[in-house]
Amino acid sequence: MIMKLFLLVSFLLLLTSCQGRRNLNTWEDKYPFIRYASSFSSSSSTAVGKAYDYIIVGGGTAGCPLAATLSQNFSVLLLERGGVPFTNRNVSFLRNFHISLADLSPTSASQYFISSEGVFNSRARVLGGGTCINAGFYTRPSHRQVPLFGIFLIFHQLDIERLGLDAKLVNESYPWIENQIVHMPKLTSWQRAMRYGLLEVGISPDNGFTYDHLYGTKVGGTTFDRYGRRHSAAELLKSATRENLDVLIHATVQKVVFDKSGKKPKAIGVTFKDEKGKQHLALLSNKQGSEIILSSGAIGTPQLLLLSGVGPKADLERMNISMVLDNEFVGKGMSDNPMNSLFVPFKTRMEQSLIQTVGIAKTGVYIEASSGFSQSPDSIHCNHGMLSAEIGQLSTIPPKQRTKEAIEAFKRNKHNLPHEVFKGGFILGKVAHTKSRGKLSLCNTNIDDNPSVSFNYFSHPHDLQQCVHAFHIIEKLVKSTHLTNYMPPDEDTFEKLLNLSVLANVNLLPRHANDTRSLKQFCKDTVTTIWHFHGGCQVGKVVNSDYKVLGVQGLRVIDGSTFSQSPGTNPQATLLMMGRYMGVKILRSRLGKAAGI
Repeated sequence: MIMKLFLLVSFLLLLTSCQGRRNLNTWEDKYPFIRYASSFSSSSSTAVGKAYDYIIVGGGTAGCPLAATLSQNFSVLLLERGGVPFTNRNVSFLRNFHISLADLSPTSASQYFISSEGVFNSRARVLGGGTCINAGFYTRPSHRQVPLFGIFLIFHQLDIERLGLDAKLVNESYPWIENQIVHMPKLTSWQRAMRYGLLEVGISPDNGFTYDHLYGTKVGGTTFDRYGRRHSAAELLKSATRENLDVLIHATVQKVVFDKSGKKPKAIGVTFKDEKGKQHLALLSNKQGSEIILSSGAIGTPQLLLLSGVGPKADLERMNISMVLDNEFVGKGMSDNPMNSLFVPFKTRMEQSLIQTVGIAKTGVYIEASSGFSQSPDSIHCNHGMLSAEIGQLSTIPPKQRTKEAIEAFKRNKHNLPHEVFKGGFILGKVAHTKSRGKLSLCNTNIDDNPSVSFNYFSHPHDLQQCVHAFHIIEKLVKSTHLTNYMPPDEDTFEKLLNLSVLANVNLLPRHANDTRSLKQFCKDTVTTIWHFHGGCQVGKVVNSDYKVLGVQGLRVIDGSTFSQSPGTNPQATLLMMGRYMGVKILRSRLGKAAGI
C-alpha cells in the first residue's frame, strides 16, 4: 500500500513537472522584457521612473529591428499601443488573414480607417506592426531603386556608394532580417498558373525564386513558414540585449514632451497612457546623443507630431495645440499605391494563397494574385481572396450608424452578390511610382481616433494611365493557356469579369457597372489599397538625411512616413532593413569600433 501511494505521488509530481516545462514555452518566458504598460514604475531613479537612452514610439516593422539593435549598447524603451501577436490566432496563421482585417473591435490588431475618397484601409495596432497583418510577401527594392535620404529613385548610372549609402551595411542588414523571419514559399496551383501565365504574355525573363526586385516574373520570399505560421518583426526582438530593453504593450503615446528653454526645442520624453487609462511620463537620460525615435508609421507619426505641436501653424491653432515648431510640411505629401483587382471565378474550389508570384513590368506596374475559399455567404467572415467583398464592408458604415438594421442590410446585400464571387481569386494590378499626392490633418486631439487622410487616387493622369496599362496586361493574362485551365470557358470572359469585379470590390465610390468599356472609369470605380501608404514626414521637408526632425533636437523619424515612393513590390523588406540599418548606423556614429557591429 505504501509503495502504491509512493508511486502515485511520484507520478503526480512528474506530471506537474512536465506541465511546468510546457508552460515555460509561453511568450512571457521567451520575451521577459515585454510587459503591460501599467507595470511602468515611477519609483525608480527619477520622480517619473527610469530614464532611457532611446525611447522608440511604435513597435512595428522598423521599430522592432531598431530597438533590438540599439539595445546592444544602450538602454531602450519601446512603446507599442497594441498587444502581442504571439497569442492572436488571426495574426499568427495565414488561413485567418482575412479575419484579422475584418475585425472591427477596438482591440484588434488592425485599425480600420477610410480615406476622404471613400477607400477603406487598415493600419497596424500590434507589436510587429504591418508585418502582422500583411500578406507576407517579402522582396527587396531594385538595386537601382535606392533609398536616398528617404526618397526612392531609379538611377541607371549611379550605384549605392555614390548615393551615400553604405553598401556593405545594406548587404549585411537584409540577411540579418531574412535569416530570422523570411522563408521560401511553397507555390499553390493558382500561383504557379500566374507565374507561367505572366511569362506567356511576355512579362519576362523568368527570375525564379529571388528576394531581388527584377524586371520579369519572380517568386518572392514570405514571412509565412511552410506550416502557414506568420513570423513578424516582433520575433526580431529575440536578438535584443535583454537587460537593456523594456517593451511596453498597450502603451499609447499621446505626445512628445519638449524642453523649449534653449535655442531649439529639445525632445526630452513622451507621455503615454496604459491599458487602464493611467497617464505616465517616460524621460530620456541626460547622456549626449539620447533620442526619441518615432516609428509609428505613415499615419501615426505625422499625427503624433501634430499632437506634439510640430506642424503647420494654422492646423495647430485650429486644434488649440500649443505650437513647438511651425512646419508646413508635416502631414503633406501623403500617397498610397492604388490597386485594382479583377475577380476570377474558378471551376473548382482551390486552396488559399496570398501573394507569392509577381510580374514586374518595365513600365512601372506590378501584377500579383491571391486565391481563397469560402464556406457560404451566410458567414460574416467568409473569405474568397485578399479583397473579399466582406473584408471591411462594415467599415464603410460609420460607427454610430452601425446599427442592428445596418448589419442586417449588409447581410442581405451579400446574397445579391453573384454566387461566383465566393469561389475564386483575384488578379491585382498595382501602380508602382505614383504621382498623385494628398495630405493628413487632425480631426481632433484624441490619439485613438484616426486623422483625416486624403490620397487623391488617380488625381494625376500618369497614375490612371498606368492602371489602364496594367489591365491591358491582365486582359492578356486571363486569356492565357495557364489561366483558362482554371476558369469557366466564355467568349466574353474579360468583359464579364470587369462587371463582376465592380460588384466584388468594396469602397464608397459611385459605381458605373455598365461603363466597363472604359478602363479608366473601371480603375476609378474599383480603386482599393494594397496598404502601402507613405509620406507625411518627408526628407528635406520634415526630417534631414539622417531622419532627424528639422528645427528640433533629440527627435528622429524612422518609418514609411519619410518615403516619397513605396519601394519594390512590397515595402516591408525595406522598412525592416532600415530599422536594422539605422540602428547600426547610430551605434557606429556614437561608439565607432566600440559598437562591435
